[in-house]
Amino acid sequence: MSLDRLPSLRDALEAHGLWAKKAFGQHFLLDLNVTRKIARLAEIGEGDHVIEVGPGPGGLTRALLETGARVTAIEKDERFRPLLQEVADAAPGLTLIFGDALAADEAALAAGAPAHLVSNLPYNVGTPLLIKWLTGPWTPASLTLMFQREVVDRITEGPGEDAYGRLAVIVQATCTARRVLDVPARAFTPPPRVESAVVRLEPLAQRPSRTRLEALQAVTAAAFGQRRKMLRSSLKALGGEDLVRAAGLDPQARAEVIPVDGFLALADAWLARR
Repeated sequence: MSLDRLPSLRDALEAHGLWAKKAFGQHFLLDLNVTRKIARLAEIGEGDHVIEVGPGPGGLTRALLETGARVTAIEKDERFRPLLQEVADAAPGLTLIFGDALAADEAALAAGAPAHLVSNLPYNVGTPLLIKWLTGPWTPASLTLMFQREVVDRITEGPGEDAYGRLAVIVQATCTARRVLDVPARAFTPPPRVESAVVRLEPLAQRPSRTRLEALQAVTAAAFGQRRKMLRSSLKALGGEDLVRAAGLDPQARAEVIPVDGFLALADAWLARR
């Protein structure tokens, strides 16, 4: 069997008794135009290795396989096993792993070769997964990820903008980040109450070291944990005014106006004091 002989996603969901079970809070991305556009935006092709988290019924998975990429799909919900197995039987390039993506060893899955992350991420674990991928020991070749639109704002906005915060600093310290697609609620079945968007992240050639990233997480957690306070107060436990001055920043400034380079300077100053 080939992919073009598989039943439609709607038919597959109905056949496996997964269709329209609103009690599970699922919102399936069934719009083929959207899934294929995401695959194009991921800039993947023949022979590339893609890790996909939360494939659900496999709509995006099918679009990724159509590019000729090899896909390793990690799914926690066992209800989708029979449906996804049908896709794996039709496409030898698909490997299925059932388990928690937060516990996955992506370096082992990549087996020493570059691998791209392309996913419509589950909302409740999307941000922890992103932090894991950006600060952990394994670096993806690229990340093309769908989140709720407000999360993409938190990833892409800069100093002084409403959604700028800790997530933006960590992402932008490690990657270039571009919002590449807005996805309306009507693309999902049933439509959610929120809009979604896709962000493309490309890891920087010169990324902060693991130690520097750990320090960056510490200073951003403190600074944005009390974002309306001046840095000399919000960072008091880490060194307060002396630390801020050592980083070349204004102790009376607030976290929301400090650029990424400023937070990296704070991380360096904190490391130097330890």
